[in-house]
Formats: sequence, C-alpha cells, structure tokens
Amino acid sequence: MNMPIKISAGLLMYRFRNSTLELLLGHPGGPLYIEKDDGYWGIPKGEREGEEHLRDTAIREFCEETGLLPEIEDVIPLGSIMDNTEKLICIWAFQGNCDAGEEINSNLFELEWPEGSGCVQLFPELDAIKFFSVQDAITKIEPDQREFVLRLERFLELRMAVSQLETYQVAI
Repeated sequence: MNMPIKISAGLLMYRFRNSTLELLLGHPGGPLYIEKDDGYWGIPKGEREGEEHLRDTAIREFCEETGLLPEIEDVIPLGSIMDNTEKLICIWAFQGNCDAGEEINSNLFELEWPEGSGCVQLFPELDAIKFFSVQDAITKIEPDQREFVLRLERFLELRMAVSQLETYQVAI
C-alpha cells in the first residue's frame, strides 16, 4: 500500500540591497540545532492542512514561523522538489523586506528534552531569521532547498534581461 505523499509549501522573501539580491532564511529552533549553522537554515514552510490550497499553506506557514504578515504583490512560482525525506516541497518567492534582526514571534512545538527524560518543553519553530546574499544562502540553506535559490536567481536574471531588452526596443 502506498503512503500518501507529505506536502510542504513555503514562501521565500527576497530583496535587493545595494543592487545585491538577498534572501530571507530561517534557522530551526530547539536544542538539536543550537550549534548548527551551515546547511541548516531554510525557507519558512510547513505541511499542508487537509485540502488547503498550497499557496494558502505557504502564506500561513510563513506567518506562523516568522510572525510576519507578507505583503505579496507579485509572486514567483519556484516549483517543487522532493526532499531527502520523500516530502514534496512547493515554494513561491516574493519581494519584501523586514527587520530580520528583531526577535521573531514563531510558533512553538513540543519536544521531550532532554531526550528520554519524560519532560516535554516548548521550542520555537524558528529561532532566527536573516537575509543572506545568494552565495551565502547557498552555504547556509539545507542542501535539498538550494535549487530554489538557484531558480529564483535565474528567474530574476531573465526578468531583468527582458526588461532591458524592452527598454532598448522602446528607445529605438
């Protein structure tokens, strides 16, 4: 019998600072990730609830994990990947900005900690959010999610090239 595929959806916020593309990533909360950095940051995302539309899942999860309400005018579908746990991950990107240095208001999850102690504690899903350049994001992000960074970078490069071509054609 086939198990149903788990599906996650999320939003990748991006901005341009001094003409440099920067991406907002989140660091997972909880004691298992305290000393972990490179390869552990990720796109705010989470599992779909019932028959929820995947874009609605992405928006809800972004709000729950970051405490931010995204102001989305133009969304870029970045497609999906199957991660190493056989979960389908669907991501959209949008241009936005926030003060990533502030304390975030992330949802909490329960975890028995220390393991085997019988003591259940609450931890934030994300304990930090931060903007990274594309080069740094490739280093920081979970390996399965690197493809989304590359897809966004390619999309924005193509969008800029088309815009420049259109500007050039109008000038002729």
